[in-house]
Amino acid sequence: MAELLKGAPVAAAISEELMKRCEELKKKGIIPCAAIVRVGERPDDLAYEKGALKRFENIGIEVRHFVLPTDCTRSELLSVTDTVNSDSSIHGCLMFRPLQDRETEKEACKRLLPEKDIDCMTSGSLGSVFTGSGTGFPPCTAQAVIELCDHYGIGLEGREIAVVGRSLVIGRPVSMLLMQRNATVTMCHTRTADLAGVCRRADIIVAAAGHAGLITSEHVRPGQIVIDVGINVTPEGRLTGDVDSASVEPVVAALTPVPGGVGSITTAVLAKHVISAAQNCA
Repeated sequence: MAELLKGAPVAAAISEELMKRCEELKKKGIIPCAAIVRVGERPDDLAYEKGALKRFENIGIEVRHFVLPTDCTRSELLSVTDTVNSDSSIHGCLMFRPLQDRETEKEACKRLLPEKDIDCMTSGSLGSVFTGSGTGFPPCTAQAVIELCDHYGIGLEGREIAVVGRSLVIGRPVSMLLMQRNATVTMCHTRTADLAGVCRRADIIVAAAGHAGLITSEHVRPGQIVIDVGINVTPEGRLTGDVDSASVEPVVAALTPVPGGVGSITTAVLAKHVISAAQNCA
């Protein structure tokens, strides 16, 4: 049976390091602070916000809330964005998306300063992921994959990795981060010819296509490491990943669970970006 690569130990180790960094900043008179910008009361936003607030509180990061009604105007949201940009005591900003008004969302994304963008919503941040330089931070989930590999001693240099998924949120940015670690990456997707063959050739599979149970025993071989980034909800309301764990777990060497895997690392990465942004300001 595969070793289960759980996310909780990874998040705990990151948080422990961040507490020390936070204390060092406070000794210099810098209090790390994150702005949370939320439009409406979506249950998934509130659930993630609750987890982020708990993580921030444990580490010592202060939070400023900017909550707007669902029917807020574009000027109201952009005014909040300008406030976050101009307030030097705010080091990072998490803005919940998607918004009902996609044009307003695009404007807000353009407006936010990349150096305060802690979850890669701006084009400047995304550009830094693809170029390996500049301001801004990678998407938290993509970075969480790297943090998990580092924690469990999974070497990436020279390894062949199949990334199944091509979104700007996970698939493409995680491919760039892996290549920055000198991995050889094949970025594929649900329409890739012989997807099973491509996956079997890889040393590591990162499943991030957003299709429940896409990766089965047909796609894997003994000795592989499978990192499941997918979060899907079954008709019965159960969380499941992109990997059919029942058929894959008996075959591969290691597998991340869903829930309890990569997703549980994201708020720790979010906090890490806030601390890094505060240090950059310092």
